Amino acid sequence: MGIAQRLDDDAKAALKAGEKTRLSTIRRARAAIKNAEIDAKGELSDRDATGVIRGMVKRHQESIDQFAKGNRQDLVDKETEEMAILQEYLPPEVDEATIEAGVRDVIAEAGVTDMKGLGKVMKPAIDRFDGQVDGGRIREIAQRILGG
Repeated sequence: MGIAQRLDDDAKAALKAGEKTRLSTIRRARAAIKNAEIDAKGELSDRDATGVIRGMVKRHQESIDQFAKGNRQDLVDKETEEMAILQEYLPPEVDEATIEAGVRDVIAEAGVTDMKGLGKVMKPAIDRFDGQVDGGRIREIAQRILGG
């Protein structure tokens, strides 16, 4: 079952159960995926849909950081709850050692020795982890390995 179908099924269940926060969060995720499908002029793959949800999680994390700085614990709690709901639709995160090993393999395969070759590393590394790891995290690890 794809992410979009899972979202639809979970929205129905949340509606029946009267879970308002869960329902509104799922509806926002589904709307974001629909908008991305409109932009792409076609249905999104699960990998692309995961990217949309990962972006939503990232925005929630940024909001949490800002609300925490502003001493708005009520909003921090709300954003944290919504972010947890969205994270249920993401594949499990890969541990740091596995990411580093994969990035090192890609660097060796590409024959890259310095930061100038970072661009040659990013696409294959992101493809290797098939949407399970945020591209920013891959970039950080690749930069550290390449001495940047």
